[in-house]
Amino acid sequence: MADYAAKFEDYQKRADDMMTEFEHFGYHSKFEDVVQLYSQAANSFKFFKSWDQAGSCYIKLAECHFKMDGKLEAASAYVDAANCYKKTSPIHAISCLDEAVNLFSGIGKSGMAARYCKEVGDLYERLHNFEDAIIYFERAAVFFHDEAAAPSASQCKQKVAQFAALLKQYSKAIEIFEEVARNAIKSNSLRYGVRGYLLNAGICHLCINGDLSEVTEALERYQDLDATFSRTREHSLLTDLVAAYEEEDIEKFTEALMDYDSLSPLDSWKTILLLRVKEALKTRNCIKM
Repeated sequence: MADYAAKFEDYQKRADDMMTEFEHFGYHSKFEDVVQLYSQAANSFKFFKSWDQAGSCYIKLAECHFKMDGKLEAASAYVDAANCYKKTSPIHAISCLDEAVNLFSGIGKSGMAARYCKEVGDLYERLHNFEDAIIYFERAAVFFHDEAAAPSASQCKQKVAQFAALLKQYSKAIEIFEEVARNAIKSNSLRYGVRGYLLNAGICHLCINGDLSEVTEALERYQDLDATFSRTREHSLLTDLVAAYEEEDIEKFTEALMDYDSLSPLDSWKTILLLRVKEALKTRNCIKM
């Protein structure tokens, strides 16, 4: 193994030396030789799971392709580098994918840009960096829209709405969930999710302390948007929660959630937000006492 490692490092060193020489003397026609050496080194390091070294070689490979005006090849090399760095350093992976997104976007490959922009958002989500995740999911949604990929654009927008709500940007989340619902109602393949989007928007309304009349008005608008919504369990849950909040009845609030959860388990996002609403209700009770 040590002999192999020395051989791969020699590939990289020869490529580094040639790169310095060619850049200094302007031998751009020889970049093909450097590309071959970096490619050999990168693939060899990857085979033996030397992820950081492989990632470094792929970055240098990308730089070579870029100098040869091979932007598509450079973008692909940055993706290869990111796939290696995912094993050791998500931040380095994000940096490489960001380079790839910019290159794909610059040459009109919106589909590829969308795919890897979303991947950056996923990585930021795993790091619980929701602010930056929002930036990349918003950008991915635009790319997917350019590619007429409505379902993928919708998924990215929902991610933005969810993260915005977690950051207590409830108005932004409501606006996005309602937009997604309006778009979905027009599509036979997407309309099945409308009641879920409206439930999410309604929960965000509940998170905004103050006049519950806004929630009631929202439910009326949702009925206008989807005539079947008033017959769904999602509508029943929201009306029960609003009633419990108005009555300041924590037990009734909890029972409504338990009844819904028994048939349609609440996901972690809904649970977090509904716990916030419940805590606000408890606070109101304590103040009155």
